[in-house]
Amino acid sequence: MSAKGKHRRPKQHPITRKLALAGTGGAALALPLISTTTAGAAEAAALPAARSAVAATAAAAPASYSVVAGDTLSKIAAQHSVSGGWEQLYAANKSVVGADPSIIRPGLKLALGTKAKTTAAAPAATTYANNLDGWIRESLAVMAKHGIPGTYNGIHRNVMRESSGNPKAINLWDINARNGIPSKGLLQVIDPTFKAYHVPGTSLDSYDPVANITAACNYAAARYGSIDNVNGPY
Repeated sequence: MSAKGKHRRPKQHPITRKLALAGTGGAALALPLISTTTAGAAEAAALPAARSAVAATAAAAPASYSVVAGDTLSKIAAQHSVSGGWEQLYAANKSVVGADPSIIRPGLKLALGTKAKTTAAAPAATTYANNLDGWIRESLAVMAKHGIPGTYNGIHRNVMRESSGNPKAINLWDINARNGIPSKGLLQVIDPTFKAYHVPGTSLDSYDPVANITAACNYAAARYGSIDNVNGPY
């Protein structure tokens, strides 16, 4: 980026930048079916009120659960999101269940233990428009992460002065061009400056709009304090 900011502006050429979005998927796991004994059916007939009370308590993530008719360890583990599934539920209650996990009597108190962890959904990635406004906003986001000062207006003003918003702009006639290092891109940065002030996480292509803006603003911060101080307002 030339400090003088004076040169002819080349004709504009379009550039295409594509953004790809990745999706995630998941698979459901089937729990084994473990049947209960029919023993205690007489007790179960007297427990309809208990079933309602247990259901209400389960919604409040109880530490224990009272078995009712029709229950299985796999069903209880699934309903209460028990970490480790029915196997862990059985292991934690083997002393009260006994040797056969398929036999659980109505009225039996089971310790539920800890709930299975739920994986939090990753926040959606921010997407930016493939135009000057989007390039500046994406650059500002990168700059914020690296503590590089600058404002939208400061960047936009200098981009329009240097390249008229053409990301493929190149100066082939000034002193830098005669020295074999022409100024390139939105903010007309020469290759040595781009390499010295390149910001990690951006493209290594000096014509890349976001990489060009971010490197130029990094250089401007070191040289002038901020891109906002370069060339001054219109």
